[in-house]
Amino acid sequence: MPAAQGVNPIVNFIPFILIFIIFYFLLIKPQKQREKEHQKMLSNITKNDEVITSGGIHGTVVNIKDKTFIIRVDEDVKIEVEKGCIAQVISKG
Repeated sequence: MPAAQGVNPIVNFIPFILIFIIFYFLLIKPQKQREKEHQKMLSNITKNDEVITSGGIHGTVVNIKDKTFIIRVDEDVKIEVEKGCIAQVISKG
């Protein structure tokens, strides 16, 4: 009887490695790029910029704090939101 030849264990991991590479380029890398762009957008927000929050509230930035923005949404109505909740900058001052 011929002896059974063993398969190299690395060959068994090749499909897992390929799946990880596909996930990295399709999911992880684009997410990191979007996060970096969002952080850049947040750092460039200045007073009088019109913004939209992730909850859909439109307003104008009137004050910038360390972790929050004060946004004017109507005459004499101001709200404080976390910086991460700003989804989009509509227009600059």
